[in-house]
Amino acid sequence: MTTPIDYDGRLTLSIPVSDMDKSIAWYQDTLGFELLYKMDEMGWCEMSTGVDGVNLGLSVTEETKPGETTPTFGVRDIEAARATLENKQVKLDGEVQTIPDMVSLQTFYDPDGNTLMLFQDLSDGA
Repeated sequence: MTTPIDYDGRLTLSIPVSDMDKSIAWYQDTLGFELLYKMDEMGWCEMSTGVDGVNLGLSVTEETKPGETTPTFGVRDIEAARATLENKQVKLDGEVQTIPDMVSLQTFYDPDGNTLMLFQDLSDGA
């Protein structure tokens, strides 16, 4: 399948949680997911799901609402992907956000206002 965005084959599903440690334990014990890394200062962790290329990200938030999962698609060039979205007049949430040597992120919305994201892995393991 040819697409205007150069996806890298990975997908992270971001889920808001109220208690990071409790949620990590639940996903490990209940679904067998494995903790890849945890960043307490950002209130974020990522877990492997056992499905190739699909990870689960847990994000600590003050309020959680069921159904607030954000699919985050891996891309090879986030600036090119952003330009494609702009050309299609997609509503973007600000500029590309970059965590040096880790990841660049771009949030955007579908026509119903559902949140979606793109990510470009900036780590050496990309």
